[in-house]
This record gives sequence, structure tokens and C-alpha cells, in this order.
Amino acid sequence: MKGLLYKHFTCYLFVFIEMVLFAGGCGLVAVMGTATNREKRIPAEYKFNNGEKILVLVNQPGWLNAKANLLYHLTQAIYRSFIMKLRIPPQCLISYDELCDFRSNRTDFWKLTPIQVGEALGANKVLVVYIEDCQLYEMGESGYHKGWLSARAVVLDVGSGKRVWPKNANSKDIKVGFEFEREGAEAAVTRLADACAYCVIRYFYDCPKDKFKIAEDISGIGWGDWK
Repeated sequence: MKGLLYKHFTCYLFVFIEMVLFAGGCGLVAVMGTATNREKRIPAEYKFNNGEKILVLVNQPGWLNAKANLLYHLTQAIYRSFIMKLRIPPQCLISYDELCDFRSNRTDFWKLTPIQVGEALGANKVLVVYIEDCQLYEMGESGYHKGWLSARAVVLDVGSGKRVWPKNANSKDIKVGFEFEREGAEAAVTRLADACAYCVIRYFYDCPKDKFKIAEDISGIGWGDWK
């Protein structure tokens, strides 16, 4: 009788252990199957095709008195991001020097549309960044700076002459800034350019969720009050 009871008890014990292990295993599988914040990615809003030629065209209003060559810094920052983040070969990017040569040889450059400039330079797509405002403030005599930059970005298809990004708006608003930069005006401009470039390029690849927003991205914190 005792042997029979022991046999039944052992059987029930094994069944109980199997149930616990199964439940725990399901939980473990669920945990392992759930992507961490580092693994989660925000899908790209637009992706450039392999092999197509891309022109970056930065427009700066004539009244904007930037303390450094903002056109150069922002264009170069975007090109670096194309190469490093999107893995686009440099030969697929129309260089800033080539654009400058074209601009200097065309007295009517200011009349040309981005599509016309892209067509003249053999581009398939034109990423246009319109700088709307940029301000740097030196904090007393310390050499430290506070700065902000606002811009709009759009991707145009040269062949069709149509906007391909963003889909549901005329352009993508970009606003970056910082309260404190200790390395001087040139470093401050470079920092603004790098931040603006990142906030544009992040929409062109599956960006890790934990890296999508950077410290300099101030588009969602009460932009009007921040200035």
C-alpha cells in the first residue's frame, strides 16, 4: 500500500514539475522573444535605391548672418551621415566642391529650382534642406555658446519632378539646439550641423529606437519657449 501511494505521489510530483517548467519555459521564451529597447527599430520613412546619384542641396536665406560657413558644415555633415549611417558609397554622392563649381559658373543659379540643379549635375534624387533660422549666442566673455537651428527637409525625384519624402507633408521640420558649448563658435556651428544632419538621416534607415532622439533634438519640447 505504501509503495502504491509513493508511486502515485512520485507521478504527481513529476507532472507538477513538468507544468512548472513548461510555464517557466513559456515565460522565458516570451522574454527572449521580446526585443529590447536597443533591438527595437523605428522603420525608415524612405530608403534610397542602390546606385542612384544623390545631391544634397542646402539653402540658406540671404539675411541669415551665420558666424561660420553653415552651408559647408551642414552639407558635409549630411554626406558623412549618408556614408556612415546609410552605407551609401561616396561615388553616389555629388560632392560639395562639384556643387560649388556649378554654382560659381551659373550667374542665374538663384533662379534654378532644386530639380533643375539636380538634373544639371546628373542626380537621381535631391535632398533639399532649407535653413530657416540659426542663432548663436556667446555667454559673456567665457567663450561658451548657446545655439539653435531650425530647418525643413524634403527629398525630390529628379526624373518625375515630384516629392518622394515626406509622404504626408510638404517637408519635415527639424529643430536642434543646445544650452552650452565650451569649444567656441566654430565647434558650436559644427555641433548644430551634425545634429541637424542626424535628425534628417534618421528617417532614411531602420533607426534603433533608443538612438532615434538625441540630446540636441528640441523639436518636441516647446520650441517657441526654448528660444
